[in-house]
Amino acid sequence: MKVHESAENYLETILVLSKRNGTVRSIDIVRELGFSKPSISVAMKNLRQNNYIVMDDEGYIELTSKGFEIAAKMYERHTIISKLLIKLGVDEKKAVEDACRIEHVISEESFEAIKKAAGKMIR
Repeated sequence: MKVHESAENYLETILVLSKRNGTVRSIDIVRELGFSKPSISVAMKNLRQNNYIVMDDEGYIELTSKGFEIAAKMYERHTIISKLLIKLGVDEKKAVEDACRIEHVISEESFEAIKKAAGKMIR
């Protein structure tokens, strides 16, 4: 099943915030992404309905195994592509922006080839 790019971004953001802060609530996502509270609320409802996240009674958000799998995949792609572009001389801000777009459209085969080649360059 193909996941929408926006869902991939939200899941990746939840993963990053949970690594950084330990816990995640909707307001943290609002602050991180700069979207409105209503937009985030709708997105979280959709992610819950699709079993990508669970939210407890206090509003704390956790990724399900299904959500974590997608988030981890996007995070790995984002990290490796960003580092590679920076190593190739692209400005860091531009590299991060471009990686954010590339991570969603690149095929698994192409990413694995980039990952293999990048492993020699970015470590």
